[in-house]
Amino acid sequence: MRSASVGFQCPECVAEGAKTIRTPRTVFGGRISTDTGRVSMVLIGLNVAVYVLGFAAPDLNLRFGNLALAFNPEAGELIGVAEGEYYRLLTSAFLHASLFHILFNMFALAQIGPMLEQALGRGRFIALYLLSALGGSTLSFLLSSPGQLGVGASGAIFGMFGAYYVVVRRLGGETRSIVVLLVINLVITFALPIIDWRAHLGGLAIGALIAAAFAYTPRGPRQAQLHAAACVGAGLLLAVAVLARTAALTA
Repeated sequence: MRSASVGFQCPECVAEGAKTIRTPRTVFGGRISTDTGRVSMVLIGLNVAVYVLGFAAPDLNLRFGNLALAFNPEAGELIGVAEGEYYRLLTSAFLHASLFHILFNMFALAQIGPMLEQALGRGRFIALYLLSALGGSTLSFLLSSPGQLGVGASGAIFGMFGAYYVVVRRLGGETRSIVVLLVINLVITFALPIIDWRAHLGGLAIGALIAAAFAYTPRGPRQAQLHAAACVGAGLLLAVAVLARTAALTA
């Protein structure tokens, strides 16, 4: 038996009553929880772990970085996304070229990630992060030189920048600070030739679009389904672009 406000209830009655209690959710459909930032911390841990692993495996970036098409003289074969190594589009988002590179990205993730995670919920936040990473990798794959190697979580980070702007604007908050931050980062992006501006813009565009779908879909019983459809649609669009570029490179 379970103690209640008046007397006791059997476990079956408690479970049945719990079904009628609606889970509190944010305006974006995410579950309201006091345990925020868990996914962000896990993502930071994964990025740091992979970076440390790179000291033991120096060729990690070459094996899993975003590379369209290149000849590997050691193996005597072509490698890259266009050769069917599509996993590179995602694994490259967990690789970094230097200590400063990973510190900048993880600092941004630690600052903005928990706020987005709290507003969107864990599932939507994960979808936003991964699709933004793929958006950055895809645009880099489309526009970069085939032999250019790209690594970094910057596509996902810029996707969060775009999403944060959309979320704050939807809630009627102050957006000037995020706009200033975006402008500064875009200036740095185009000022330094070692930075892949394609990955930054691709992540920014996908992140903003996905966040807009989350923010402006009418609330109701089909809200979650419409959000899932938006994510699937974005994924399919990126897949079509990747296949088209692959066909062009291997023709």
